[in-house]
Amino acid sequence: MRICSLLPSATEVIALLGLSDELVGISHECDYPPSVRGVPIMIEPMIPPHGLASVDIDRQVSQLVVSGQRLYRLKDHLLRQAQPDLILSQDLCHVCAVTPDQLHDALCSLHHQPTVLTLNPRTVHDVIDDVVRIGDAAGRPAEGQLLATQLRDRLDTIQIRVQGLSQRPRVVCIEWLSPLYVAGHWVPEMVQLAGGQDALSQPGRPSRIVTWDEVLSAAPDVLIVMPCGFSVERTHTELFQLIQQPGQWRLSPALAEHTYLVDASSYFSRPGPRLIDGIELLAAILHPSDHDHIHESMACRLGPLPIQQRP
Repeated sequence: MRICSLLPSATEVIALLGLSDELVGISHECDYPPSVRGVPIMIEPMIPPHGLASVDIDRQVSQLVVSGQRLYRLKDHLLRQAQPDLILSQDLCHVCAVTPDQLHDALCSLHHQPTVLTLNPRTVHDVIDDVVRIGDAAGRPAEGQLLATQLRDRLDTIQIRVQGLSQRPRVVCIEWLSPLYVAGHWVPEMVQLAGGQDALSQPGRPSRIVTWDEVLSAAPDVLIVMPCGFSVERTHTELFQLIQQPGQWRLSPALAEHTYLVDASSYFSRPGPRLIDGIELLAAILHPSDHDHIHESMACRLGPLPIQQRP
């Protein structure tokens, strides 16, 4: 089967199903696992994915949306050359991937009409159910069911670990730095499954803009900084620039000690199998034990700030 995956979470599933060799097209964000490197990239972002601060990315996105322009260009000629039998797409976030309308226009130019599987997960269990759907569509139903079972078993292990906890820390998850967004969709559910309580969001609700005063008023015990698509290193660089600015990120020493920067791109932003890794990571942060080891590429604690950076 010739498969074109236009979102990184689905590409990860395809690889886990042992179908990397059947990929004939991926998106510009499909960077994991390494086995997918070298597959033709079908999407070109209109905004450079690197080198811009959060506020500049947000400004450019808003300008494109207001002017009616698209955020991504689908390379129709490569799609025609690939002649896919199956296309995996999404209809959850038009800021994250090509829209269904763009894909429809491109499909009209194809002689052979492929099967199109559109994913729209809003919860962790939706993500696992999508593994089964992808396995069915790709002709690997048994493998899809097995992978879904393995992911559910890992969730059960986490639940055994956190059940009966007398203390569930209040958590705020920051999904964008400027403007300030708190994470929605599956992230509040991830916090709950990891033994915490999201202080500003409810499972299944969209991400939303908040003020810093709202964050402080929520009285979080733990602050998780997870800008959509950012690595720990990129988050660290931009956050420290913001902290230097007057009135921005007024972190008390106590909250700074309990602020964690996490690899959002790998474990939180993409609704794929590695969300389970993200829940395991949150459980290790919220309820640490002697056997937990968090690699610095996955998460790091902000720790004490220099005196001139404190409020």
